[in-house]
Amino acid sequence: MSGFEGVIVSDTWLQSQFTQVELRTLKSRYLSIRNQSGRVIVGDLPPVFAKLKAFTEMFTEDEVKGILLESNKDSEEEIDFESYLRTYLNLQALATAKSGGSKSSFLKATTTTVHHAINESEKSSYVAHINSYLAEDSFLKKFLPLDPSTNSLFDLAKGGVLLCKLINVAVPGTIDERAINTKTSLNPWERNENHTLCLNSAKAIGCTVVNIGTQDLVEARPHLVLGLISQIIKIQLLADLNLKKTPQLVELVDDSKDVEELLGLPPEKVLLKWMNFHLKKAGYEKQVTNFSSDVKDGEAYAYLLNALAPEHSGPAALDKKDPTERANLVLEQAEKLDCKRYLTPKDIVEGSPNLNLAFVAQIFHHRNGLTTDSKKMSFAEMMTDDAETSREERCFRLWINSLGTATYVNNLFEDVRNGWVLLEVLDKISSGAVNWKKATKPPIKMPFRKVENCNQVIEIGKELNFSLVNVAGNDIVQGNKKLILAYLWQLMRFSMLQLLKNLRLHSQGKAGKEITDANILNWANKKVKKAGRTSQMDSFKDRNLSSGVFFLELLSAVEPRVVNWSLATKGETEEDKKLNATYIISVARKLGCSIFLLPEDIIEVNQKMILTLTASIMYWSLQQPEGEPESSLNSPDGSPTASADGETGLASAVSKLSMDGAASDNVTSPQIENENPSMVENEQSSLENEKNDTSDGK
Repeated sequence: MSGFEGVIVSDTWLQSQFTQVELRTLKSRYLSIRNQSGRVIVGDLPPVFAKLKAFTEMFTEDEVKGILLESNKDSEEEIDFESYLRTYLNLQALATAKSGGSKSSFLKATTTTVHHAINESEKSSYVAHINSYLAEDSFLKKFLPLDPSTNSLFDLAKGGVLLCKLINVAVPGTIDERAINTKTSLNPWERNENHTLCLNSAKAIGCTVVNIGTQDLVEARPHLVLGLISQIIKIQLLADLNLKKTPQLVELVDDSKDVEELLGLPPEKVLLKWMNFHLKKAGYEKQVTNFSSDVKDGEAYAYLLNALAPEHSGPAALDKKDPTERANLVLEQAEKLDCKRYLTPKDIVEGSPNLNLAFVAQIFHHRNGLTTDSKKMSFAEMMTDDAETSREERCFRLWINSLGTATYVNNLFEDVRNGWVLLEVLDKISSGAVNWKKATKPPIKMPFRKVENCNQVIEIGKELNFSLVNVAGNDIVQGNKKLILAYLWQLMRFSMLQLLKNLRLHSQGKAGKEITDANILNWANKKVKKAGRTSQMDSFKDRNLSSGVFFLELLSAVEPRVVNWSLATKGETEEDKKLNATYIISVARKLGCSIFLLPEDIIEVNQKMILTLTASIMYWSLQQPEGEPESSLNSPDGSPTASADGETGLASAVSKLSMDGAASDNVTSPQIENENPSMVENEQSSLENEKNDTSDGK
C-alpha cells in the first residue's frame, strides 16, 4: 500500500538528513517537474526551489539559478533524486548562513548534518513513566520494565503498540485497542498500520506530528520517538489544568474578565499561574515565568511545598545553601506526597524545562491547594459549553493544529478572536488569499486591529462562497461561538472538497467541476454496493447511520482486510452502537484517515462530522494505486482520480505541501457549488437566526 512506503535513499548519510515526511514532500516536488521523457535537468530547479518556504525569503529565483550554476555548469545536465537532495541541503546551509544561523521555521526537526542529541535524563524519566503506567498492560507487561540505560525503549517502539497504548493512558478511550495489531511478531503491513493509527490518534489528542512519518517510527529514530512520547506525556500531565476538569482554578482570578483570560491560556501557563498564586501567598517575592532558569535554585519549590504540604516540609530546604542539596531535599518532601520521582536534583539545578514542568504538574495533581468555594465553582461551570459545542470546538481546534500553522490553538473561541489564527488557516487552505500587508500579528493592543483582521477573514470567506449573511468581523472579535463554529465548519468543508478535487489535478494535470457533498454521498453508496453489501445512506443525517454498520461496510469495501468482522455488532443497542463507533474511528485512522470526530458524533449522527468521516475515507481510497473509476462519483467530467503520491489523511495532504506554504499550487480559490443545498441552506439559516438572536445585545 503506497501510503505506508518510505522513500529509501541509497546513501545512508543522505537518508539520515531528512525525516520521511520531508523526503516524501521533496520526492513529490521532484517528480512533478519531470519532463515528457521522464528527466529532470538543472535548469528545472530554480523556480521550484525559489518557491519553497525554506528559501523564498532568502533567495530570488535568479539567485538560486546562480548558485546552482556554480556547481553545475550545464543547465541541461540531468539530475537524479539524490543529487536533488544534496542540492537542497547545500541551499539550506547557505540560507542558514545568510540568516545568521537561524534555521527555517518549517523545519520542526533539524535536518542539517548536526546529530540529534538525546537527553538521557528525559529518556530515563519517560521510561520510568512507561514502566509505571503500563506495567499491568496485558500485552506490554512481558516487555516491561524497560531499562533506561539501553535502547530497549526504541526497540519496543518499532512495533507501534507501545505508542498506541501510551496515547490511551494520556487520553483514555482515544484508540479502540481492538484495532491495534498485538501479535508477538508483526509483519511490515501490520506494523505500519499500528504506526499510522498512532500518528493519526496523536493528532487527535493535540500532538504536533507534522514532521513525523510512519517510516520514522519504523526506524525508531530516537529524537522523533522521544519528541512524540514527550508530547503524549505532557498532554496526560496537563489534562486537568482547565476550568472544565478543575473548576477550583477559578480561585486564581478575581472577575469574569480574568476568567476569559484564564480560558485562553495554554495548560502550562495555567500551571505557572497556579504556582505563582501559592508562592505569593507563601511570601515568595519573585515571579516564576518558566520551568527552567526560574526554578534552578530550588527556592520556589521549597516555598511551594511549604505552602501546600507544611506537614511534610519545613524550613530545612531553604536553610540549604547548596542548590543541589536543596533540590534533593525538595524531591524527598515531594515523594511524601506520592509524587513520582521522574527527575533528579541535577535536572532541577540544570533547569530541564520538560522534567521540571512534569514535576510541578505532579505536585498539582496530588495537592493543588485550591478551595472548593461553591459560589466561585458554580460561576466556573457557567463558563463551560454544552456537549455538542464542546465536541465541535475540540474537532476544529485539533484540525487547525494538524495543519502545521505557526500558532498553536489551545482554546478555540478565545484564540481566534484576534483573527490571526483564521488568517493562517486560510493561507494554508487557499494560497494567496490573505493580504498579509493588511493583517496585524499578535500581540494586538488596539481593538480595531483585531476587527481589521476578522473583517479580512469574513471577506475571504465570502470570496470562497461561504454562507455569511449579515456576519461581520466584529462577531468573531466578540467571541460569538455559534458564528465561529459555523465559519470554521464551512472552512473545513471547503478544505476537504478542495483536497478531493486536487487529486485529479495532481494525477491527471487537469481541472474539472467542483466536488460536492452529493458526489461524496454517491461515491460511498456505490462503493458499498459494489462490495456486495446492502447498506445505503440517504443523507449525512440518515438516522440509520447511528448503528455504525454502514461505515464498517464502507471501510471494508475500500480495504477488505482492515475490518475484523468478529468484533463488529449489529448496532441495535446503545452499547453496541458505542462499540461500533469507537471501532470505526480507530479503523479509519489505522487505514490512514486523519479525523477528529468522537464516537458520540456517529451515534448521534452529527451530519457535519459524518461528512468529514466519509470524505476522509474517500480521500484515502482515491489515492490508492488501483484508483477509482470516475463514474463512481456520478460526475464524469469533474471527478478526482487516483493519486500515487503516497500521503494519507486529509491533514496530511496539507502538510505534504506545507514546504511551499500552501495546500495547492494549482488552484486559486475556486467556488463551492451548492449541489447539496440542504447543508448549505441549513448553515445559512442557522447563521441568520443566530445573528437575529444576538443583534439586540450588541
